Amino acid sequence: MLLTEKKEAELQEIARQLRVEVLKMLTNAGSGHTGGSLSIIEILVTLYYLKLRHDPQNPFWSERDRFVLSKGHGAPALYAVLARLKYFDSAELQKLRKIDGMLQGHPFNVSTPGIEISTGSLGQGLSVANGMALAAKLNQAKWRVYVLLGDGETQEGQIWEAAMTSAHYHLDNLCAIIDANKLQIDGPLCSIMNVEPLKQKWQSFGWQVLETNGHDLSCLAAAFDQSEKTQKVPSLIIAHTIKGKGVSFMEGKIEYHGVAPTKEELKKALVELENV
Repeated sequence: MLLTEKKEAELQEIARQLRVEVLKMLTNAGSGHTGGSLSIIEILVTLYYLKLRHDPQNPFWSERDRFVLSKGHGAPALYAVLARLKYFDSAELQKLRKIDGMLQGHPFNVSTPGIEISTGSLGQGLSVANGMALAAKLNQAKWRVYVLLGDGETQEGQIWEAAMTSAHYHLDNLCAIIDANKLQIDGPLCSIMNVEPLKQKWQSFGWQVLETNGHDLSCLAAAFDQSEKTQKVPSLIIAHTIKGKGVSFMEGKIEYHGVAPTKEELKKALVELENV
């Protein structure tokens, strides 16, 4: 899929506005995961605006593509997208993590339209996505399954069991994406538990692996296009991203992994985002 300059500019503006929403809702909540929410914005924009077959007016449409946010702490970014697409009233965003709101700190499919499965316990999302993809195969359905993982999440052993399962069952209707921002809650992946070389590891488990810039919409669209052409094997897109992307004093800073912006930090961040 080749994006026109006009379309790419339109999607970039949506991404900018989504970052503003994420920062506002996290600041209002006073808690949550800032860095890993900002790093996945373009991935979600590409999926929801270009790739996924979905219907906000009918979240349980049987022919919809399925999306699993395995790195559930990135929920604020997903909520911002779903609200913008009218899955629910955008007023709910300011009730994030509030007792009277529907938006929990991690995705909860019982209360939130557009959420396929409750996630947050890292390592489980790929197994769930496998089940969905296998069900589609057994039912001869045409919908695809997408699952977004954190690179720190790949330190979990269940990910590798699931990766073997995906290849064993030839789940070519499954596409996993790794938000490769190189940081996890305790620090840089390379010092906590190095997961590299990611590409070669996943290839050795029987996957087609693509690498791309996780903030470049055209590159992401091309990678997803390529994943759809895969036959007999599952696909993985390693999306190289920056934790805290879009706000200079948050970018690449582990301090913003699980901390919400203060009101003063929000003001500074909005000045930057409004002058993009």
